[in-house]
Amino acid sequence: MPNPTLDFNDRQSNAEVPSGGFGRLVDHAWIVAAVIVLITGIATIGYVDPTMLVSPAAEKAVDHSTTSEAASRKQRATPEVRIAQLAGFDLVLLVHSQDLFTPASAAALRHVVDRLEALPQVDSVHWMDRAPPLNIFGLREPVFPNSTASASRFDAAKTKALGNPMIGGFLLSGDARSTLINVNIDWLFVRNDEDCTTAIREAAQQAASEIQGSDLTFQMTGRVPLELSLRKRNRSDERTYQIIANVFTMIMAIILFRGVIAVLIVALAPGLGVYWTLGLLNYFDLQDNPFNHVVLPILISLVGFTDGVHMMVQIRANRAAGMPPRAATRRALSEVGLACGLTSLTTAIGFGSLSLAHHRIVQEFGWCCVLGVVVTFIAVVTVIPLLCMTPLGLRVQSGHSRGWVDRNFGRAQWIIDAVIRNHRRFAIGGMLGLAVMVGISSLLRPDERRNSALPSTGEELEALQAMDHDFGGLETAKVEIEWTDAVPSDSPEVLQVMQQVDAALQAEPLIGFPISIATLVAAMPGEGDAADRVSLIELLPPPLKRAFFTPEHGTAMAMFRVQDLGIAKYGPVFERVDEKLQAIAAQHPYFTLKLAGDAVWRWHNLYQIVVDLALSLGTAIVIIFIVLSIVYRSLRIGLISIVPNVFPLAATGTLLVFAGQSLEIVSVCAFTVCLGIAVDDTIHFLTRYNEERKKTDDKAEAIRRSFVAVGTALIITTIVLVAGFVTALSSDTRDHQIFATMGILTITSALFADLIFLPALLTMFPGRKR
Repeated sequence: MPNPTLDFNDRQSNAEVPSGGFGRLVDHAWIVAAVIVLITGIATIGYVDPTMLVSPAAEKAVDHSTTSEAASRKQRATPEVRIAQLAGFDLVLLVHSQDLFTPASAAALRHVVDRLEALPQVDSVHWMDRAPPLNIFGLREPVFPNSTASASRFDAAKTKALGNPMIGGFLLSGDARSTLINVNIDWLFVRNDEDCTTAIREAAQQAASEIQGSDLTFQMTGRVPLELSLRKRNRSDERTYQIIANVFTMIMAIILFRGVIAVLIVALAPGLGVYWTLGLLNYFDLQDNPFNHVVLPILISLVGFTDGVHMMVQIRANRAAGMPPRAATRRALSEVGLACGLTSLTTAIGFGSLSLAHHRIVQEFGWCCVLGVVVTFIAVVTVIPLLCMTPLGLRVQSGHSRGWVDRNFGRAQWIIDAVIRNHRRFAIGGMLGLAVMVGISSLLRPDERRNSALPSTGEELEALQAMDHDFGGLETAKVEIEWTDAVPSDSPEVLQVMQQVDAALQAEPLIGFPISIATLVAAMPGEGDAADRVSLIELLPPPLKRAFFTPEHGTAMAMFRVQDLGIAKYGPVFERVDEKLQAIAAQHPYFTLKLAGDAVWRWHNLYQIVVDLALSLGTAIVIIFIVLSIVYRSLRIGLISIVPNVFPLAATGTLLVFAGQSLEIVSVCAFTVCLGIAVDDTIHFLTRYNEERKKTDDKAEAIRRSFVAVGTALIITTIVLVAGFVTALSSDTRDHQIFATMGILTITSALFADLIFLPALLTMFPGRKR
């Protein structure tokens, strides 16, 4: 709380200090303290149990009704058959060996499966020894012969397994050195995350080690392990990188400020803002967004630290000039409070524009950032002034003028003099350079990878890469085939169409092991064309047949695997396949064929990444232009501000093009977030310039004074922001590294634009003195 002993001196200075605007907060310290305590309490409850204050959100009912003719056909009754599961297992164990078809490996695999099935949390196990037979009248035969069988019998078993479409390529790699054990979890018996992940793998490893001569090794992947690993890593990274960022930022700030007290006060505000944000997110069920665990805390703390530095620089200057604490704080709030509020508003606009994006993760991240910016601004304008009026802030000016930037910034005066003398060259060069870089940035092509959120080192990524190499990928997609009632389901044309679909898929090297009714029929004994072999479909076991073929509905499907190489790489592949499908449909007018699945959906919507970027950036730039034009009551200022605000984004985009990078979802977030940060420095410079123009008729002198007044704070905040982003580079997650790299490039180029191009443009287009 404010120190009563300081009040007397403060009152003597009150008459000379403006008390309007944000400066009034100094006169209501107890109310400010109460607001801080209230928000802290609400955020704390959010960490403990948010349902104490808000009811859990009810899930929206989904209307699955449809009136289409095709959908009405799917209402027809079908036999009660449990369809064979082909994909979507909870957990996948990749088993590797120098040779799986040996007595030791066969015995070890059987022992592993027995051990897994004995676990209470395992509901079912699907592996190649239990692949369904291809003939309804056939008996299921084990893949492996007896352990006492000869080597030739094991070689024959290997050849037979590779020739079975339900095993070779599907459950057994082409070199017969890797196989899949698919596991479904019984969630009733799961007590913790380890029960459905590492406990299963360890049980398999233990079972394999009990068989003499076994060389089996295991990798774990699948839906559940990937989701749990990502969630666990995010929570761990949240703590780790937040601590690293705070410590690194504090060290850099102490070096720059040369005052521990000032740094401590400035750091407390964004630190509290991060605490408030992460606590309040729990009320909106947004805490599990993948960007919230590393990027959001660092981002919010850096944004808050930026405004805090500007405020502290002004408070220290006032205190060094002899003003008492309360008066110095009041004047500082009056001088930079509006600029800080405006920067928070424009930053929130930049972040909020992400809500216009197509991807849910991007939308949620945008709203999380908006919430973070708002509460962090509240923390900055309340915590810093309050602490500066307490005994802790009595020596806040200690180290003023001895900081590294303060001592050396005077040597940079020649820069602003050179800019003013050659303002036309710099202004025109900046605008032309901006136009060129925008053109180069437009060459960025969209892409999306599912493994971008995974650590670049570790079992998760290695297992996915092994799946890509050995089995053509973990993710599956399909071709949906539908025909009208004019075609009987037992017509040879049905099998003929599916054979053509199989041929179209098999012609593409990146399509992994396509399988359909045509594939299964082709593996059955006999020869002949579609008319001769269509009756063989009825010989397939119903669970297997109906996994690919539903005659009552007039539908069939061909399934294939997709590698995680970046969906853009599959663009030409899907285009060629789609063209062939349309050509097949043209030959068979009663048939409809289309690609389906998550990978195909992402390919169809890949252009949406570019649309999201254009929409979010365009909206943010237009709104920021309007806001600045209104606040500064000048269309000229609004137009001038576009150059230094867009220049950093264009420079970063250009470097991405030269580095051979693509435009991904994380890039959309980074571009928009960086716009929100970059505009902060522009606003502080323009605000100071407007104040100085009121004091002098010399536009050049006004620019020099603005350069000197805010230059120190701009450089300090840039160094600290870069230091904060550098900490995120140590993350082993690709998305975080891309975000941090783009942040560093944007912030550094923003400083250049604000200290070089902005003064040149203001000199070239001075306007009238207000």
